Amino acid sequence: MNEFKSIDDILDFAINAEQEAVDFYTKLASIAKTEAIKKVFTEFAGEEMVHKTKLIDVKQKGSFGAAAEKVLDLKISDYIVKIQATPEMTYQDTLILAMHREKSAFKLYTALADRAPNADIKNLFLMLAQEESKHKLRFELEYDEYVMREN
Repeated sequence: MNEFKSIDDILDFAINAEQEAVDFYTKLASIAKTEAIKKVFTEFAGEEMVHKTKLIDVKQKGSFGAAAEKVLDLKISDYIVKIQATPEMTYQDTLILAMHREKSAFKLYTALADRAPNADIKNLFLMLAQEESKHKLRFELEYDEYVMREN
C-alpha cells in the first residue's frame, strides 16, 4: 500500500484513482454494443468525473469535512460473482461490474483511514470511502429495481 507524506499526496492518489475510473467507464462506453449500455457507462464516467472535481476542489481550497452520514449498504455485491468487462455485457453485467468496482474503492479508502497518521488524514479517507459507498448504493438500488424485480 502507498505511503503518504501529506494530504496532497492522498488527494493526488485519490484524484488519479478517480481518473482511472473515468477512463475505465469511458473505454467501456466506447466498446459497448448497444446505445443503452453506452449511455450507462457514460453516466458512470460522468459520476466519477464529478467525484474527481470535488477532490480537486478540496485540494485547491485546502479544507475538507469529516464523513458525517452513514450510507446504506444493501450488500447485493456481496452475493454476486465478479465479472470481467466485455463488449457484449448486458445492463445487469454493467451494474455488477460497477458495484464491485465501487466496493473495492470503498475498501481501499477504509483501509487507508485505518492507517492514517492523524485525524485530518483519517477524516479525508473516510470522506472518500463515503463517496464510494454512495456510488455503490446507487448501483445496488438500480440492480434491485431493474434486475432483481424482473427475476
